[in-house]
Amino acid sequence: MERLLTVIRNKYLIAGAAFFVWMCFFDRYDLGTQFAYQQEKTKLEGEKVFYVTEIERMEKSVKDLQSNPSEIQRIARERYKMKKDNEDIYMVKEVEAKE
Repeated sequence: MERLLTVIRNKYLIAGAAFFVWMCFFDRYDLGTQFAYQQEKTKLEGEKVFYVTEIERMEKSVKDLQSNPSEIQRIARERYKMKKDNEDIYMVKEVEAKE
């Protein structure tokens, strides 16, 4: 019992324990904040991967548009509903059945 009291009264142990508690729970970068930062980092890395692949896809599309006239015609017909003279366009839309 005497030995335990001397260990508890040790000023270095008390200071070390107080420092540990302060750093884990009360500091600006405590454990909860670090966990939140790690989650945000993971989410942002996932978004980065998505946007990098999207940029690559768009660059390929732009390259195709600059070099391929049939691609330009396809885009004009699909997106902007353009047509040639004496040509009829029929648009078919799928309708979901109501239960």
